[in-house]
Amino acid sequence: MIPRSALILGIAGLIPFVWGALTLLNDSLAAFGAANFGPRFVGPYVQLSYGTVILGFMSGVLWGFATRATGLLAATGYALSVIPALWAFFFVGGGPGSAAIYLIAGFVGLIGLDWHFWRNGLAPEWWMPLRLGLTGVVVACLAVGLLQ
Repeated sequence: MIPRSALILGIAGLIPFVWGALTLLNDSLAAFGAANFGPRFVGPYVQLSYGTVILGFMSGVLWGFATRATGLLAATGYALSVIPALWAFFFVGGGPGSAAIYLIAGFVGLIGLDWHFWRNGLAPEWWMPLRLGLTGVVVACLAVGLLQ
C-alpha cells in the first residue's frame, strides 16, 4: 500500500502538468493564468520547465536508491541514476513540440529505471504502483500539447 504522505505529495506534484494541460484546452483559463501568474506558468511553458525539474529530481531519488546497494549493483545504480537529469539537459529544448516529445520519452524511460531499482529491492514495495500512476498522468498531460 502506498503511504498516504507519498501519495498526497505525488498527486500534488501533478498540479503543474494538469494545470498546463487545462490552460492548453481552455483559452479563458490560459488568459486568467497568464494575467495572474505570468505567461511562463500556463500551457506548455509550465509543463516543460517543471517536467525538466522533475526529471532532475528523479535522478536524485534514484541516486538515493543506489546508496542502498553495494558493489556492481551500486555502481550500476549510480550510473543509471544520472540518466534522467542528463536526458533533460541534453534533449529538452528546441520548441514546445519537440521538448514535450523528449519529456514524454524521458518519463517513459524513467519507468524502466524505476523498475530496475524496484526489482533489485532498492525502491520500496509500493514504488511501482505510485510511479506508474503518476507517469500515466504526466504523459497524458504532456500529450495534450502535442494534440493541439
